[in-house]
Amino acid sequence: MIQLNLNNIDDDYFASAWGLYEEAFPVYERRTLEAQSCLLENPIYKFDVFIEKNVFIGFVMWWDFEDFQYIDHFAVTKSLRSKGYGAKILEDFIKGNSNPTLLEVELPDSSINNRRIRFYERLGFKLNLHEYKVPSSIDDRKIDLLVMTYPNSISNESFQKFVSNNHPKIFKSF
Repeated sequence: MIQLNLNNIDDDYFASAWGLYEEAFPVYERRTLEAQSCLLENPIYKFDVFIEKNVFIGFVMWWDFEDFQYIDHFAVTKSLRSKGYGAKILEDFIKGNSNPTLLEVELPDSSINNRRIRFYERLGFKLNLHEYKVPSSIDDRKIDLLVMTYPNSISNESFQKFVSNNHPKIFKSF
């Protein structure tokens, strides 16, 4: 599998990745195309796509912060899910980064949300039960989420420091 970093919306595979992004995430969790285009200019933000035999597999949109790698959005093409691609992408991501990894998951209030949490746990992520809300991209509401971290759990104090230091950057484009 080949990993490519996208630097602008005209790059090869951007259209495929953007289509998957719009299909995989609800509108209140997504950026606009204009906001995404601007964000690609930020040197600590990465938009990596994964290709195998010229077939688009999926993407990881992430931030390379000083203390954490923060996975903002991650998805595998619907027809290729449950075939090991997601695990391979995340295993390689973890191995390729020296800092701990942090990502968000929906509350475990449905079977699909529970399946996602178990998927990340099989890869070594720890579910943290700190209260956590993020802004919606379309209105003033706050979305309840949980955070998973790799390789260890994160203290509430460290997590709050992450939020105060990095949320202004992450959610600026919302």
